[in-house]
Order: sequence, then C-alpha cells, then structure tokens
Amino acid sequence: MDQNQTSYKLLESVDSPKDIKDFSMDQLRQLCQELRQYMIECCSVNPGHLGSSLGAVELMVGLHYVYDAPEDKIVFDVGHQAYAHKIITGRREAFRKNRMKDGISGFPKRSESEYDAFGAGHSSTSISAALGFAEAAKIQGLAHKAVALIGDGSLTGGLALEGMNNAGASKADLLVILNDNNISIDKNIGGLHNYLLRITTDPRYNKAKKRVWNSLGDNWFRRMIQKFVATTKSHLVSDSGGDLFQAMGFRYFGPIDGNDIEQVVNTLQKMKNMGGPRLLHVLTKKGKGYAPAESDQTTWHAPGIFDPETGERIKSEKGESRYQDVFGEVLLDLARRNPKVVGVTPAMASGCGMNLLSREIPDRFYDVGIEEEHAVTFSAGLAAGGLKPFCNIYSSFSQRAYDQIMHDVALQSLPVVLCLDRGGLVGEDGATHHGCYDMSIYRSIPGAVIAAPANEIELKDMMYSAMNAETGPYIIRYPRGYGEGVDWQAHEYAEMEVGTGALMLEGSQVAVLCAGPVANRAYEASVRLKEETGWNPAIYNIRYIKPLDEKILSHVCSNFDEVVTVEDGTVLGGLYGAVCEYMSAREQAPRITGTGIPDKYISQGTQAELREECGLSTEGIYKVLAGLNEKNLKKD
Repeated sequence: MDQNQTSYKLLESVDSPKDIKDFSMDQLRQLCQELRQYMIECCSVNPGHLGSSLGAVELMVGLHYVYDAPEDKIVFDVGHQAYAHKIITGRREAFRKNRMKDGISGFPKRSESEYDAFGAGHSSTSISAALGFAEAAKIQGLAHKAVALIGDGSLTGGLALEGMNNAGASKADLLVILNDNNISIDKNIGGLHNYLLRITTDPRYNKAKKRVWNSLGDNWFRRMIQKFVATTKSHLVSDSGGDLFQAMGFRYFGPIDGNDIEQVVNTLQKMKNMGGPRLLHVLTKKGKGYAPAESDQTTWHAPGIFDPETGERIKSEKGESRYQDVFGEVLLDLARRNPKVVGVTPAMASGCGMNLLSREIPDRFYDVGIEEEHAVTFSAGLAAGGLKPFCNIYSSFSQRAYDQIMHDVALQSLPVVLCLDRGGLVGEDGATHHGCYDMSIYRSIPGAVIAAPANEIELKDMMYSAMNAETGPYIIRYPRGYGEGVDWQAHEYAEMEVGTGALMLEGSQVAVLCAGPVANRAYEASVRLKEETGWNPAIYNIRYIKPLDEKILSHVCSNFDEVVTVEDGTVLGGLYGAVCEYMSAREQAPRITGTGIPDKYISQGTQAELREECGLSTEGIYKVLAGLNEKNLKKD
C-alpha cells in the first residue's frame, strides 16, 4: 500500500451502502484499499482497534455489497472488526472522532446508527442476537436476512456455542461468518482453535475444497455442496472433527480467502438465499495491508499513536509504572517464592501483565481463551486442589462470571484471588468496558473480600496478603493505566490486615472516605482547600470495601458531622451504599454525600475527561468539599 496516498476518490462518494451497489469489482478493490488507508490515517493520531478492522475490510465491503442493510441485519461480535462498516454507513467524517468524548463509539451502538443492528463490546454475543433477528423476521413475515460475524477467538466463548446449538436446532435462516485470523488479542489457544487450524491446513481437504469453490457458478452448485458436506468433508478430515458444525445443525462452507473481495462477494451471493443455519469459514489476516500490523498482530490490535509512514509507535514519556506492570511483576515474583501460585486469564495475558509469568514459568500459566465463566470455575478447581490461583479478568468482563464467583468460589470458601483489572473509568472504550459495577455487584456475596489499592505499593501488599489468605474470593480491583509513581519495587512485602483502612490527612468537620486511587485526588483537593480557606477535611483511605474498617467508621460517626464517600465506581451499592448501611444502624449519624459514577452509562472519552464529568478529578472533589464548607459557614 502506498502510505503517501491522500486521495479518497471512491471513498468520498460513499455515504451509505447503497452507493457501492453498482461498483465494479475493480472499484470494490480500490474502495478496500482506500478504506485501509483512511483507517490507518485516522487511527495514527486517534488510537483505536486497528488490526482486526484492517483484516476485515473485504468482509465489510462484501457484506454491504450483497446484503441490504439496515433491513438485513449484520450483527458484530465484540465490534473490533467494524471500522470499515462504520465508515461505509455514513460515518466517514465522524470516524475522525472515533472513541473521543462526544464522538462516535468504537463499537457498534444501536443509538448511533440504524446500521448498527445490535450493540457489541464483549465477545460471543453475535450468534444469539442474530438468531433473535432471524426468528423475529420469520414470525413477522419479513424477508430480512440475519448475519452474525464472529471471530475465531470469540467462538470459544460459551455463549457462542449455546447460540450455535440453539440455532442449529431451530432451522433458522441464519448465516454465521466465522472470521478466522488465528488471533484475537493474544494468540488463540484451545481445542476449538486447533480444530479450525487443522481444517484449514489439511491438504486433502483443501484440494477437494478448491474443486468445489471453482464450481460456484454451475447450476448443480447446491447439490454439489450438500453432497460434499455430507460425505467428502467428513471423510477427509474426520480425524480432526470436521463434522463439528454439521453435528450442531449447520451446513459448513469454506474456508475461503476473506481478503479476496471477488471471492467474498461471489460466495455471499451464492449463499444469501440458501436458507437454514449455515456457517461460512473465512480466512483473513489481522492487520492486512499494513506491514507493521501484519508482522506484530498482538501489538497492533490497539497500537496507540503511531507514524503511519514508518509504523513507529509514539510512546508516552511518562516514567511511572502502570498498574498492569505492577501486577505482572509481583505475580511473577510471588510465583518464584511460592510453587503453589498459578496465573489464570481469559485471553488477556499481555493486557493484564501475565505474559511475564507465561514466559518464565509457562507450566504455571493458563490462558483459557475468551471464557470468563470457565476461568473462575477452573480457578476454583485449582484452589480446591491445593494451589493458589490468581485469576485476572477485566472488571467489566468479570460480570459474566458472577454465578461462578458466587457458587463455585464463595460458597465453598475457596482461596481464589480475583484481580479485576480496568476497575473504574477505562476511557475511550466507553460504556461496554467501564469497570463501574464490580464493588456493588460483588459486595453482596457472603465472605467476599473486596480490596481497592490507592497506589502501586498497596496493590503489591494486597497481592501478597491474598496469597496467604485461606478463604476466598479475595477480590482486588484496580484501574487501567499509570499509578501514582511511588517506589513499589523497593518496597518490601508487608501483610495487610483485611478490613483495615488508613488516615491519610487529619482534618475537622468533614471526613472523606475514599476507595482506590481517587484517595490521592481527594488528598490533593483537601490540601488545596486548607491553603485557600484554612479549613481541611480529614481524608481516609478505606482500602477495603468489604469488610469495612469499623474502627474508622465508629470514629468518624463520633467526631464528624459530615461524611463524603469518593469512589471510582457506581455510587449506588458501592462504598457509599456500604457506609450508608453502617451509619443507618446508629442513633446519631453524620450526613453522608456520595461522590462517584452516577446512575447512568458513561460514554467514551479520555480517563481525565470522564473523571471530570463524574466529579472524580481533583477539581471535582474540591468543588464538593468547598460546597460543604460554604454550607457550614452559613450555618455558623
């Protein structure tokens, strides 16, 4: 691809899918090239999920060329592959503000466009949702088609297999496109992935498959395919489970080259009106058309800012460690010290920092694929077997595993350490990824410990203390991104007693109870308030949402008239809810003000912008405290 290309002659003429219906095959190829260049140009200065979308360009163009959206429903899984779809469907200029505050979402979003049939952000949902569309069309007598586009990584999720099982039995008019690029974020693993790999590399199967697809234009196409699926394929690859999809009730086609627009269009045209549940296996290359993204697919899944001509990534100059770095290095160190420590993650090894453990002690590292529920129950089994599992799941993804956390870990008091990465406001990924709800969701579970470190040292000590815990779940939630810059590496491990907080700053009249790194912002706000007014609230780092430090709460009740809770989580049911519950049992209690994420979904933006929106920046907390001071002065 010519990286100096700046003209988007065809792309600028496309304001909706209708505009590409009369394109020639050469024009479709040119459109694909321009889409790639446009995505590279935009994402170089405004980071996003680039690699997956580059690989799916021909699929997006082919789908909109053959199908008639929005009447026909194209349902995405996760949405990492949807950038070309967004650009084609009237959001070309808006894409320049993709994932920005007040811009468009980085994922399909029903309220954003009629072409986004179903919202996505987490994986493995597309087949179930598309089946719903197919059945709704049938009941209403509509001719609308339903297509589910799912990656091979997402297909490992239990919900995807549940959807396939139901769809195969239903005989619904549903096309599932399996976009197989051999990688999700980290390299795919597991039995299903290996099965797909064997299918696509079996020379006997591919030789027969090639003969079949060369006959696509013949009148006996359907009979040939049916015979092929029923007999030839199962014989040729029976040793690798080639009849898996057929056994689930799907007619299997492919694999085809998903980066060949002509083959994509021809195949979709032939399959569009076949009826019944069918699966098209498509091979694509993640990062296709951009050499740096092709050569390092994990990094270029979401590369950050980069030079589009050279591919050089422009890294932040900040020198502090990220919480993810701290977790990764501490876990590795604990594993060196304790042979029972193991790490478990559902396909987020590099994102959470567990790749360090995977490299040095691979036999005590488990990447289970995109299977959050399994990750938790598997960890419970490891714990029941005498090991010390650290199971790291992004906070918003952990919501899927609530039942397993409740029944398989907590009910049996098994010592599983659940490290919930990306707690709080994650930034540009928006509402589907914010870890707002973990504290309120898991606080209701009997016996659960919920810890929220205020800095890197506390994360280190909480992990060490969790390793020594005899029961569980021991939940540690911490945010995405850089820490406070404390020297955590020089800090020697210290046991942290569960349910103990700490006084950060002495003060009067108002006590501020904080959970997580927002304690540091509250500290800054209180110091500023003292400098400007001579009055400063007391700041407490509560550390544990459950169990609460009742010594601190008892002291606060006896010595303060006002209490402010500050948390990087939803106010309802979190720290604010816990403090209110405690205070309500006392005859005389302070007035309580809750500061945190309000009872609504927060859209995308930078973490700083969203903290400002929710009143969780230093300035926002200062305003809350200053307001209380003004009320107290008026009373006096």
